[in-house]
Amino acid sequence: MSQVLELKKHAKQLQSSGASEKELTTVLQILKKDYQVNEAVLRESRVGLAVGKLRTHASKIVSDLAKDIVKKWKNDVEKAKQGHHSGGSSKPVQNGKPAPTRKASVASDSKPTTQTANKATTRSYKTDGLAIKLFGEETRNTCLGLMYDSLAFDSNAPTDLILKRAQAVEKGVYDLRGTADAEYKGKIRSLFVNLRDKGNPSLREGVISGDVPAEKLATMTSEEMASEERKAADSKIRDQNLFQSLSAEEQQAETEAFQCGRCKQRKCRYRQAQTRSADEPMTTFVTCTNCGNRWKFS
Repeated sequence: MSQVLELKKHAKQLQSSGASEKELTTVLQILKKDYQVNEAVLRESRVGLAVGKLRTHASKIVSDLAKDIVKKWKNDVEKAKQGHHSGGSSKPVQNGKPAPTRKASVASDSKPTTQTANKATTRSYKTDGLAIKLFGEETRNTCLGLMYDSLAFDSNAPTDLILKRAQAVEKGVYDLRGTADAEYKGKIRSLFVNLRDKGNPSLREGVISGDVPAEKLATMTSEEMASEERKAADSKIRDQNLFQSLSAEEQQAETEAFQCGRCKQRKCRYRQAQTRSADEPMTTFVTCTNCGNRWKFS
């Protein structure tokens, strides 16, 4: 079985919805130990996308392994490119066939030089050798370049795939406005910031893989594009503000009907308020008088 076919098989295992932490860890350890890749292999096997998505996995073991592999493969690709440009003996992959050596050398596990590390973390349409001149309007070309840079900067995906997704996103925004006006440029800037957020790799990977359609992305708000961690943090802040907005003078009934999840005591005060539409149930705000813990439910 060729290297590309093996990697496709591993990518499928990583993408299986029923894969356990142990199964994911086993596959990732194999990928980290046994495979040295180049851009052509990653492009054909698409294993880079499968590994990249696991960087935000709930299991720290899985996410750390995925991050290590992405970092290692970035360095492998950079070394292959540098060897090619300097006339080195690195052999290209042809017709989907792998390079002769499958085993990673000891050198491939060493820390990258500062120059290599910088290149790996600042990938852009310029470093990928692209000339963004697809439109008669310079504004649209500039914005397309921004979309490419926001998707590419930490990705192992092939250049042509990233360009295709960047074009689709830019077109989606342009089609909504029909002109490259101030609102069009504002939306592009918002997308650039959210897509390039280092704390939100799942959004970038979702766009590149096609899981997040370009048309949908063009209409999403910053809140909708936020990572799950950011959404949870924002929700917690909103809840705290809502509790604090309750007037100190308002009467809150005491009850033993609720049990505190923190101290397990039943000495609580509660208050109800209509925080949603009139046909929705009221929200109950509860405060434990023993430890001060607060929670709410509808």
